[in-house]
Amino acid sequence: MKQFFYCIALTLCSLSLTAQKRVDLQSPDKKVQFSLTLDKKAPTYTVSFKKTPLIDQSPLGFEFEDGIWSTDLIMHKPVYTTGDETYELIVGKTKTVRSHYKEVTIPLEESVEKKRKINLVVRAFDDGLAFRYEFPQQAGWSSYIMYHENTQFNPSGNPEMTVLHLPSYLTSHEGLYTQTTYQKLKEKELMDMPALFQFPNNIYMAITEAALRDYAGMYLMKEGNSLKGKLSPSLTDEKVKVVADLPHQTPWRVFMISDRIGALIESNILTNLNEPCQIEDTSWIKPGKTTFTWWNGNVVPDTTFMAGNNFETNKYYIDFAARNGLEYHSIYGYAEQPWYTDDGFDFGSPGQHVDITQPIAPLDMKYICDYAKNKGVGIHVWLNWKALYPKIDEAFILFEEWGISGMMVDFMDRDDQQMIRIQEEIVAKAAKHHLFIQFHGSSKPSGLHRTYPNEFTREGTLNYEVYKWDDRINADHDISMPFTRLLAGPADYHLGGFRAVTRSQYKPRFSNPLVTSTRCHMLAMYVVLESYLGMVCDTPQAYEGQPGFEFIKQLPTVWDETVVPDASVNEFVVVARRKGDEWFVGALNNSKARDLSIPLNFLGKGEYHAEIYTDASDAHVNPNHLNKQFRTFRKGDLIEIPLAIDGGAVVRLVKSE
Repeated sequence: MKQFFYCIALTLCSLSLTAQKRVDLQSPDKKVQFSLTLDKKAPTYTVSFKKTPLIDQSPLGFEFEDGIWSTDLIMHKPVYTTGDETYELIVGKTKTVRSHYKEVTIPLEESVEKKRKINLVVRAFDDGLAFRYEFPQQAGWSSYIMYHENTQFNPSGNPEMTVLHLPSYLTSHEGLYTQTTYQKLKEKELMDMPALFQFPNNIYMAITEAALRDYAGMYLMKEGNSLKGKLSPSLTDEKVKVVADLPHQTPWRVFMISDRIGALIESNILTNLNEPCQIEDTSWIKPGKTTFTWWNGNVVPDTTFMAGNNFETNKYYIDFAARNGLEYHSIYGYAEQPWYTDDGFDFGSPGQHVDITQPIAPLDMKYICDYAKNKGVGIHVWLNWKALYPKIDEAFILFEEWGISGMMVDFMDRDDQQMIRIQEEIVAKAAKHHLFIQFHGSSKPSGLHRTYPNEFTREGTLNYEVYKWDDRINADHDISMPFTRLLAGPADYHLGGFRAVTRSQYKPRFSNPLVTSTRCHMLAMYVVLESYLGMVCDTPQAYEGQPGFEFIKQLPTVWDETVVPDASVNEFVVVARRKGDEWFVGALNNSKARDLSIPLNFLGKGEYHAEIYTDASDAHVNPNHLNKQFRTFRKGDLIEIPLAIDGGAVVRLVKSE
């Protein structure tokens, strides 16, 4: 009899191991829903918004060196929690952020053989959803070599998409966006994240990742009817994606979701998913605007000295920055010679005898930094990461002694696990020496500026440097940015070209480059694009005395609040950002003229004096022309804004005393 009941118990236990199980999680407002179903083949999940399916059944799992983890899993008891915290960002689009979410931790374990345990942690916010895998410390499994993270993101139906295709994992992430539908999406081609999906009833979803640390960057690829995550491979063995000791965890797989596209731009979900600031003293972190003389060709007109790697050229731009309240001047070098000793062929290829700690003979970096400091201007320097990394500790000590404020670290061009580790090492060590970081030739951000607020901005996109040699960038590319790359965080875009021409008049010029959007479009880019180190790339002669430059001088680069009053994907966007009692509004347009009526519902009580910059009536012929007018507004008023072809508009609203 005992043996009979023992057999019955074993049978019931076996059935419970293979029986299908389901776990549900809803956002605090109950609009976003996640469901996980477990059967013998694999765990699969779905995502919906307001009961509209967004992600159909999509499997989860891994392929490790020692076997696949996804089949024959058992689910232990899920643990539900609620999180509600308020924190402040040192650098960000919002100063004070509330992170309110529902969370479930789902313990999953193999029922046979190795019995490896992995937890799936899911968080649901009102503006989206995220999940990640956690590898807890456990007996019999202390480390892993991962070949694939088999996470899929299968969209429901046939949503419209805006995506960036990339040729390989070795990339600077620079390219033009493609607008397509999921059914027409090219197969077997890498896609960068964030990728934007537009569903019926104006429901929007962007897929990206947060807290990318000690892991490989993820891409998307359509294979058959499946949309799969693809990890950047190791340079030494392309089969290997991640190598780690336990405990360990993946980045968050993030779905930004709303029925208002502006809510995705306003969202702080990525910083919510990152750890708090790890820098104890942040008083030295001072975001601001900077020169970038490489863009304009290091032009020094009407001077008695030769432009080049010398003190006088840098003094010329330091004095310009000081006159106009720009916080920083950047030093990169001249022509193809960096400011430091390098016998390489060009900026992208350091030579065998490169030495980041040895400035070239004409440059006394301490003297330049001292001069700039006396003018109230900080110095930051360009450098190739391959020149920096072998001497990182020695160089950072020296940079701090000279008085350098920060660095543009360039030509990373990959996001495998090793490079992700290197990037975090650079920004963490830089913080110890009071240095900010601006990554170029880099992958997208993932919200790490909450943890390391000395990371001011990243490139990771096709930007205005291209105007020096090509016309493939234009207002139609610009307007894709707020709905794609900028959803991941700050983007360095080489802003400030004040020599605008029509598209038909454009020609490449390495010095004094031309741009093909209006002056007001350029001004609006400073508001719409999030970056904590705003570039002012053109020459002093191009700016001083020119209409609109006064707006750039007044503009902050970090914000207390961000709202999006109106937007239409890849057509136009209106972004309003507050600093103290002042609001700055930017309206960015594509290549089709239009009129906007913007409700000023975001204003506080009382009157606001407005400076309004709009495209002139002849902006289609002379895109440098603008109109400036002054008006008074109150909360709820409408402001009428005409947007020219390739145009824009900006408004500064100052509260009356």
